[in-house]
Amino acid sequence: MSVLPWPALKALASQQGSLRQAFADDPSRAERFKASAMGMTLDYSKNLINTDNWQALQQLAEQSQIKPVLNAMLAGDKINNTEQRSVWHMMLRKADVDGLKLDGEDIGAAISNCRSRMTALVKQLHQQEYLGYTGTPITDVIWVGIGGSLLGPQMALEALTPYHFSPVKLHFAGNIDGAVVSDIVKKLDPATTLVFVASKSFGTEETKQNALAIRQWFKDSGADSAAIAQHFWATSSNVAAAAEFGIVEQNILPMWDWVGGRYSLWSAIGFPVALIIGSEHFSQLLCGAEAMDQHFIETPFSQNIPVILALLGIWYINGHDCQAQALLPYSHYLRLLPSYVQQLDMESNGKSVNVNGHALTAATAPVIWGDAGTNGQHAYHQLLHQSRLAVPADFILPLKPAHVLTDHHQRLAAHCFAQTQALMQGKTREEATAECLAAGMSAEEAAALAPHKVSPGNKPSNTLLLPELSPYYLGALIAMYEHKVFCQGVLWDLNSFDQWGVELGKQLSGPIYQALAGAPTDTLDSSTQQLIAAFLAQK
Repeated sequence: MSVLPWPALKALASQQGSLRQAFADDPSRAERFKASAMGMTLDYSKNLINTDNWQALQQLAEQSQIKPVLNAMLAGDKINNTEQRSVWHMMLRKADVDGLKLDGEDIGAAISNCRSRMTALVKQLHQQEYLGYTGTPITDVIWVGIGGSLLGPQMALEALTPYHFSPVKLHFAGNIDGAVVSDIVKKLDPATTLVFVASKSFGTEETKQNALAIRQWFKDSGADSAAIAQHFWATSSNVAAAAEFGIVEQNILPMWDWVGGRYSLWSAIGFPVALIIGSEHFSQLLCGAEAMDQHFIETPFSQNIPVILALLGIWYINGHDCQAQALLPYSHYLRLLPSYVQQLDMESNGKSVNVNGHALTAATAPVIWGDAGTNGQHAYHQLLHQSRLAVPADFILPLKPAHVLTDHHQRLAAHCFAQTQALMQGKTREEATAECLAAGMSAEEAAALAPHKVSPGNKPSNTLLLPELSPYYLGALIAMYEHKVFCQGVLWDLNSFDQWGVELGKQLSGPIYQALAGAPTDTLDSSTQQLIAAFLAQK
């Protein structure tokens, strides 16, 4: 299927009714629009859907290429057609990888070997058996990466804070802003610091420059090449480049070309997570993701959580012309999830041509944004409730807290559920007026203030309940959003696994960097020339 029936979708969307009235008319609505898997529950009843249009969306999924493309992906076909690569990140979280082969290579053995090496290194560091070049145990690890090599481990470790127990401290160096590395190294001792460079190509500018700066820090402390080799590890597919940098081959964990950066948490990119929460808990992260994989692969579309979320996204983006999606985790530990899903969704599906290079006629990925509740309620929720913009929202709540302040958690849940109710039902002019009068205002005062208190309602939302925020359920949650993005990419007929748009800015930064170092600027546009001149003048 190369083109979705956009006019029919828009026609269906134009027939929307009142959510408040829909709930009043149908006491069973919440039960009918609910799906469950692995103890997780998705309530999608507060969406602008009814039996007829939801059936139409379900038929759209059934008639689409989701199943065939999924089967091709699982078979190892090169569905990343612009780079001629397979897409096999799901294999990285399989418990049983024996016999996995791709293009004649024993992938199962390679995955097992990588897992064993990660586990061994974690054990060495935890037991203070890994010694630095002065014979002192390693106390700190600097993880150097950017994009998927950074966002995944950062988000996962933030989410799993209650599971932290490592005696080794971890420091993330991502942005090329020199303040990042400078602030990290001034607190550390090279003799007790291990450095992990995470870059598939070992050529990503930000990662390479940060690694070079840290290597120079070692040299400035008196470390020679042998000492640097002892303190530097990498995960990369470019062994030659890593070796040229000074990293010995036995300290290089593999990355495969069939793993995209934003899907790489399950690989050696997850090493920081294993280091801080332990290898057993990291295995539980993989187990949760694999369980969601099985739900996605085996469950009929009518009860398939990733498919349901994908269809709702299509419904709002292409039927209702919504351009944004709010991701609102009611969990302090999940506060980095919106940033993670930003890359997952927007880098995957922010495209303007289909798999064959032909121009798409409709919008694709939404702008993803959000923050942890209840912080957002005192900020941008104002826009969600009273703006004319329609922003569908995902609310996520772990049912069991990771702390003993149970009343806090009960209040947090109350706010989460109240926000979805308020978005759905709103507040009418009559209700606002009655509220003002009940507060003791005169009729004239109530008439003046009431319009400002009106909320239109009919704002859609999903509520996802997790039993708890454990490694297992975090793995399931991440995999759920991966599969949602995959389904939408198939429905839009685009390649979700390349990111050529990222390359242009990188290419253009080279000549500009040379110009900032004194090269001629006459080939650049006048605005860029002006900005360079201002930078040089200040310098």
